[in-house]
This record gives sequence, C-alpha cells and structure tokens, in this order.
Amino acid sequence: MPSFEHPRIAVLIGALAVFFLAIIAARTTGPGIVSRLEAATDAAIARNGGRPVEATFVAPDGSLSRNPLLSGGEGLNEAVRDKVAKAVSAVPGVGGVRWADGTALAESSAVVPTQLHCQDDVEALLNARTIRFEESSTRIDAASRELVDEVATALRPCLGSIIAITGHTDSSGPEPGNITLSRERAEAVRDALISRGIPADGLRVRGMGSRNPVEGLAPTDPANRRIEFSVIATVPIKPTPVDTPGPR
Repeated sequence: MPSFEHPRIAVLIGALAVFFLAIIAARTTGPGIVSRLEAATDAAIARNGGRPVEATFVAPDGSLSRNPLLSGGEGLNEAVRDKVAKAVSAVPGVGGVRWADGTALAESSAVVPTQLHCQDDVEALLNARTIRFEESSTRIDAASRELVDEVATALRPCLGSIIAITGHTDSSGPEPGNITLSRERAEAVRDALISRGIPADGLRVRGMGSRNPVEGLAPTDPANRRIEFSVIATVPIKPTPVDTPGPR
C-alpha cells in the first residue's frame, strides 16, 4: 500500500478533493443553484399563465441572488401578476420576490396589503383637481405643477410603501396609442415626484388606456383623462444570500 505521506500522492489526493468539492459547491450554491431555481421558476410562471414574465436571479450589484426580479408581462392583469409572483415565491429556495416596476411581494403571502391614510389624502386632492397635460403630450401642464407639489407632500408620510401611479385616457383614439400615452403620462408624474424627493424604488407606473372610464361617464368624455394613485403598505423583503437556505 502506498503511503499518503508521499508528497506526490498527497498532492494528487488534495487536487481530487478540491475538484469534487467544487462540483458539490456548484450544485448547492452559486451558478448551480441559480440554474435550478431559474428552471423551477420558469415552470411555475408557465403553469400560472405568466408568459412572457422572466425571473432574473441577480442582485443590483451584479452578484447572484435567491431574490428574483420579475420583468415582462406588462399586459397581464393584476390577478395574474399576483398569482405568478406568489407561485415563484413558493418555489423551494426562492427568497423575496419583486417586480422590475417596483412592486414587492412580501415573503409571507399571508400578509394582506393595507390602505394607508395617504390614499385618502391624495384622493381628496384629485377629487377637486386633475393633473393635466399639454395637448397630445406627456408634458405636465404648468397649471398642474402646484397640484403635483401637493401630491408629493401628501405621499411623503407613507414613504417605504409601494405607490402605484396609473394613467387613463378617453377612447378618442386607437387603444394601443391610448395605452402608450397613458403609461408615458404616468411615467411623467413618477419623474415629477422623484424630482420632489419621493424615492424611485417605491414608485410603480401603469397605463390603462381607455379600458376603465370613470363611473357614469361615456368612454369618450375627456374627463376620463386622469392619473390615479394607489398607496399600499408592504412588508420589507428580507435579504436571502445565494449561499444560505431559502424559505421552504
């Protein structure tokens, strides 16, 4: 029997040990586990009608993460988005789930979002006045800038929540163009709020086009051109490094 004290044999055994440990590590951490999570989440997305949503397991600093960022699927309704996010969250090994547009899903799907008083404050402002835009433009009308100032002030006590900004139009144009214009106007309001100190990572925008007219108004009524806000409380996502076990 050769002795393990022989230098060459010891070196060979050490090299083999490192090789096999590297294989094991690749299957349990880093790229190995991320590859398996990607496959599992792709399947969960497909089962729940979420195509073409994509889950990316990369942190903002470029490192691998168990906390997936969901992107795509802008045309999906809220019920499907919620179903997809919860299905991804339920995949073994996945940490906190968030959408690229700012929506965060708490790790516990039992957490029910609650409306904050900011919602009432903003609605009170917008019941009396409307954020208006220049004709066929995404530029906020000069007369509405003071109203945006007041909206920013009303939202400030609820920083840390997700603030959804939804644009609507009337039906006086082709719907694909209406959806684009309503989203771009919502983005203009988002940018205006950011410039007034509201953090970008808590803002989310949607463009609904003309599909949700104001109750009691004809779809062609110009009063349907509006911006709405929804303020919901969320539980902060807990960081889950890629090399630690995720929730089961």
